[in-house]
Amino acid sequence: MQHPNAPLYQQVKRILVGAISRGEYEPDQPFVTQREVCERYGVSTTTAVRALNELVADGILVRRRGKGTFVADRSGRPATDAGGPAIACVVQGLSGPHVSQIVRGVESVCAQRGYRMFLSESDGSADRQGRALRQAIDTGAGGVVLYSVEGETNTDLIEELRHRRIPLVLVDRYRTDLATDAVVADDFGLGYDITRELIERGHHRIATLWTETNCTSVRDRLTGHEHALREYGLPILPELTRLRPYHTLSGGSQRSALSRLLDNVEPPTALLCANGYILARAATDLLHLSGALPADVELASMDDAGPYDIAPLTVLSATLPSTEIGQQAAELVIDRIGAEDPYRDVRRIVLGVRIRRRDGIAARLQATAAR
Repeated sequence: MQHPNAPLYQQVKRILVGAISRGEYEPDQPFVTQREVCERYGVSTTTAVRALNELVADGILVRRRGKGTFVADRSGRPATDAGGPAIACVVQGLSGPHVSQIVRGVESVCAQRGYRMFLSESDGSADRQGRALRQAIDTGAGGVVLYSVEGETNTDLIEELRHRRIPLVLVDRYRTDLATDAVVADDFGLGYDITRELIERGHHRIATLWTETNCTSVRDRLTGHEHALREYGLPILPELTRLRPYHTLSGGSQRSALSRLLDNVEPPTALLCANGYILARAATDLLHLSGALPADVELASMDDAGPYDIAPLTVLSATLPSTEIGQQAAELVIDRIGAEDPYRDVRRIVLGVRIRRRDGIAARLQATAAR
């Protein structure tokens, strides 16, 4: 071997890089295995593993779960400061744990498989999301993980990703108008299970409070909620179940809307909130209205994303598999890179949701009417 003074793993690495540079191994083709490196160069397993791991970290090789190690197709991908390919991760924002854990999941898989992650925030703006997607296209990102804003936006840019064979994986929600890979929570099951639990607790009039209304995650939760109501023979009442963005109202308007809801002859006995942010807002509004409440009201949340731990405020809350969503999305987008058609046989991966129960008196907030 050349460079006898260099550590043995570096000598092996240098030889392998030379072989790749000479075209002895084609891009996106299986590479020599750890065992073959040991036999060919007479080195230990430890040396072979370290040499291969460094090539992965440099972006020269990629590992694909269940398939092995491959020579990276680096054409059309940006070189980072470490020389490796990049994945663009575009999200709505990082203010809550749900999105930040998704990003953490994407980042962990990218690091394991020798990819760099570039993070962009849209802040819920279709224009900002469009600029982030345009940047990913123009800089030659290997793939895109997208936590999309509300609505069917930026369709032209997503079609351009398809045309350029840049794989796209949506997280948290999917598009009904476009065939793309997506990794989501079981939102239908979430809406059904948490509603069923509330009904079993004796609640037959459950009001829903929402944030976004024009996305599949919300609509699937509402569908699950309505399915549970039908199963128990309860009516679906527009004043309790219709999609309405509670969070866009000002503080006074929120309290007025909540007061009108609770001022019915048969008021709701439970408020089922879209997430922890809505629940925190509703809890504050209930405290302002508690002197006029007609009955006890319990709170539940369809996910635990919020400004703080919402568990002490709820009788029920759902815990989303946020980190796993990010991990599965990153694995999927990386496995699609280099495919002849990364949009063929698209997949929708649905991950289970856990419902948390809080039955102790001190472990929940209950707004009670003054008597």
